[in-house]
Amino acid sequence: MTTGNLIIETIDIAKVYGMGDISVTALKGINIQIRAGEFVAIMGPSGSGKSTLMHILGCLSQPTTGQYILDGEDVSRLDKIQLAAIRNRKIGFIFQAYNLLARTSALRNVTLPLLYNHAELKTIQDGEDKARATLEMVGLGDRIHHQPHELSGGQQQRVAIARALINDPVLVIADEPTGNLDSHSGEEIMTLLHKLHDNGSTIVMVTHDSKIAAHTQRTIHLADGLVDTVVHNGHKELQHETV
Repeated sequence: MTTGNLIIETIDIAKVYGMGDISVTALKGINIQIRAGEFVAIMGPSGSGKSTLMHILGCLSQPTTGQYILDGEDVSRLDKIQLAAIRNRKIGFIFQAYNLLARTSALRNVTLPLLYNHAELKTIQDGEDKARATLEMVGLGDRIHHQPHELSGGQQQRVAIARALINDPVLVIADEPTGNLDSHSGEEIMTLLHKLHDNGSTIVMVTHDSKIAAHTQRTIHLADGLVDTVVHNGHKELQHETV
């Protein structure tokens, strides 16, 4: 199947947990398309399936049925080892809780994904040079040797963003990236995400905050395991955009 410049294409994906009488259907047939360079939010109330969808889009789990095509590759039936390789090579994650290693410098936290990227082997010096440049890009050039406890929440999230970018992913997934931040720090992180988007990054952001979702080009609302509505947020969008 030719997907052109589609980064994400899901075809009737469903996810069922459990078996028989105790089974729960979290997703009931999701069809979405996200193109290279888009900035999209996914929202929904508790139980809507947004976390399950994020896990599938992030290659953290498989759909029970249906297809998930990531950057032109059908990853729906890959095993755990294959999914881990795809995650490290193609996806950068930004988490609400930062997930940084304690007692480890910002520089070392950012270089960590390079240790698992066997597709593009680098010397230690190459990795550190790239990590330093990425930290400078997110405004932390003067904090590269600081440990997480020496950084503010907003600065820790910047380190996490730098770590997400270090392997040049085709897709950045941000899970409630401002959820642990005050409003000022949250706006700073959204400004940085806009900068990444302007530079060509494809970003999918899961959030419960409609004000944060409004920063994106469109918001996909889920309800009861289905796409409920798609809201276009007034920002410049790509041609040929589809749900």
